Amino acid sequence: MSETKVPKPVYPGNSIMVRPDGPLICKGDSEITLQDAEGNIILKDREFALCRCGHSANKPFCDGSHKKQAVVATQHFSDAREEDIRGQQGELVITVKENAMYSFKGPVTIFSRDGKSVTTRSRGALCRCGHSENKPFCDAKHKKYGFSG
Repeated sequence: MSETKVPKPVYPGNSIMVRPDGPLICKGDSEITLQDAEGNIILKDREFALCRCGHSANKPFCDGSHKKQAVVATQHFSDAREEDIRGQQGELVITVKENAMYSFKGPVTIFSRDGKSVTTRSRGALCRCGHSENKPFCDAKHKKYGFSG
């Protein structure tokens, strides 16, 4: 008997889907800017996958290393910093901080693949080292573990 696949939720505007044990899928109605800490543009696109396990050889992008490493990273989360972004429009800019997190500015809906966890924010920091105890959000564990990327 085959398992019924639950369709992934879709949200208007900018969104970041937290894949179970996998990457962050960033999507926008318009282009999302991915930049380095100095403001140099890495990519402008409407959809891309960012590594959140810290193992990708193509950081900040996901290269599937989480599968080889048997990474366990829940898709579920809670967010005490949720904001009401209704009516907000604008570009989502994600900054790749050297040896640290992804910081983001701009209205975005962050959600789990199964739709059970959802939050909205206009700024924040997401884990890219794989060690945060508050995934998908950064809790600065990259410092303790000496993350490089």
